[in-house]
Amino acid sequence: MKEVSGIGQSIVSSIGAPSVGQTTGAAESPGFLDSLKQAIGQVNDAQIQAGRAVDALMTGESQDIHRAMVALQQADVSFQLMMQIRNKLIAAYEEIQRMQV
Repeated sequence: MKEVSGIGQSIVSSIGAPSVGQTTGAAESPGFLDSLKQAIGQVNDAQIQAGRAVDALMTGESQDIHRAMVALQQADVSFQLMMQIRNKLIAAYEEIQRMQV
């Protein structure tokens, strides 16, 4: 089974990252927002790559159906992961809104 990479790795690594403005030692690590933007960019890149693979297959530039199917599956899984992370973030935000101060 393949290790989590791309968007999953970006999100997982950002969980322990300090918030914007905080530093850890000499080097400043990116904040959660930057990691989230990077992860969304990676999902977008996967979608674009899958689209190009399908276009190449349909126009006859490529005969590699396996590569196109793998690209489509990677794009689909990364998009599904992004949507689940979005749902969890929205649920956490709604939970914070319900808290009494």
